[in-house]
Amino acid sequence: MTRLSSREEQLYLLTHDVDRMTEGSIDKHQASMDDDFRHIASPGQDSNIDGVPEDQPGQTPPVYRVYKRRWFGLMQLVLMNIIVSWDWLSYSPVANTAATYFSTTSSVINWLSTAFLFAFVIASPLTIYVLHTGGTRLALITSALLILIGNWIRYAGTRASPPSFPAVMFGQILIGLAQPFVLSAPTHYSSLWFSPQGRVSATAIASLANPFGGALAQLINPSLASQPKQIHPMTLYIALISSFATIPSLFIPSSPPTPVSASSSQKPLPLKTTLRLLSRNKNYILLLIPFAIYVGLFNAISSLLTQILTPYNFSEDQSGIAGALLILVGLLAAAISSPVIDRSKRYLPFIRTLVPVIALSYLAFIWAPGTRTVVAPYIISAILGAASFSLVPVALEWAVEVTWPAGPEASSTICWTGGQLLGGIFIVVCDALREEEGVDGGTEKPEEDGGSGRPEGSMARGLVFMAVVAMAAVPCSVALGKWGDGGRERRGEVDKGLSSWRRGEE
Repeated sequence: MTRLSSREEQLYLLTHDVDRMTEGSIDKHQASMDDDFRHIASPGQDSNIDGVPEDQPGQTPPVYRVYKRRWFGLMQLVLMNIIVSWDWLSYSPVANTAATYFSTTSSVINWLSTAFLFAFVIASPLTIYVLHTGGTRLALITSALLILIGNWIRYAGTRASPPSFPAVMFGQILIGLAQPFVLSAPTHYSSLWFSPQGRVSATAIASLANPFGGALAQLINPSLASQPKQIHPMTLYIALISSFATIPSLFIPSSPPTPVSASSSQKPLPLKTTLRLLSRNKNYILLLIPFAIYVGLFNAISSLLTQILTPYNFSEDQSGIAGALLILVGLLAAAISSPVIDRSKRYLPFIRTLVPVIALSYLAFIWAPGTRTVVAPYIISAILGAASFSLVPVALEWAVEVTWPAGPEASSTICWTGGQLLGGIFIVVCDALREEEGVDGGTEKPEEDGGSGRPEGSMARGLVFMAVVAMAAVPCSVALGKWGDGGRERRGEVDKGLSSWRRGEE
């Protein structure tokens, strides 16, 4: 490669070479890129400590700074993720009460969560395109419109006489279409607005706000709708809160005035090239499998937790507390672990440690409801939440690192889409595995009489299914970093080798 005036210009031309790749030459070109990245990321003998050629003493290295306004965009991402998740679980924590209000069954109420997750899958291709072409601002505005319309359609459905479940379902689907635009945006936003030392934390704050919204639903909704007649006002309160939360989306800036790092200064690759690179990255595929499985399982257990516990004489309030512990302890753990990973960049050891902990937690949960005390469900929920929430931002950021220069919006959206798709499937499967329901959901049929010895309505078989799936994902984490280039963190190499990032803020 011709030696240019600065290493950053060299990388700029290198990444633009990818635009001209053809299908038949991509592997050969990738090998060439490996050598070039290695040369660029490591200052050679003709460079000083800042990566500036010795024979050009008058040239100064680029100065990268972050901007205070980045926090406004991040906080709006947080707010939108909280709202969209609260909307998702509006009826799950009060499934039995909602079933009575709509004159249906809890299994039908489950479809509100399931349809929401499947709607995510439908909207994901458009999400990748919007984030790639219009950035976070356009994605937030799109999501805000769908959330606004969906919430008021749901409210109209609950206000009808008799209540219209199809209208509520239609509104729920619209909100489900809104979710990928905010859930897939954090890696794209943090890569554009935050320095290499703050990306994991920024991604964690925005991504984990989504389950925090679920925690609010688990804690608050049972008190808002303890009786069937209260479903209607509960839906109104949620619609009002959601409407106010969408307004700041109109004022989010599109991009920082200047790049915040060497990697963020590069022109994005074409979508076709990005998707091709992702499909051929073995480490990304190995990460995608457990990520999608554990997000899917988390979505399933969050949606079904009330129905898992109430057959064993737990109240909806106690189930809500278990769901809140699942999420709030997880948020606390992620708040502690994310800054540590930001500084140490020890992505792989962290991922390999947490995956088995998550799998064992799902295994232990099989026996938790049968204890008929809150101790076991609460403790296991806390451990499961801590491991799951700590894993999410680290896995998403590592995916960006090993797939760079592929766009972070694509790698993130595909990971989340897999989780939402599997979450919907897992809910359907667990519901099908439910013990036959009777008029008394808490009665048991003894094993000697041909029964299972579990309460009618028990989801014990569903818990076994979730545990088996969780354990099956563990080998993928063990194999991470053992294929291809060993899981090289390309974006990190570029930022270390090219940038003289200086702590400045405007």
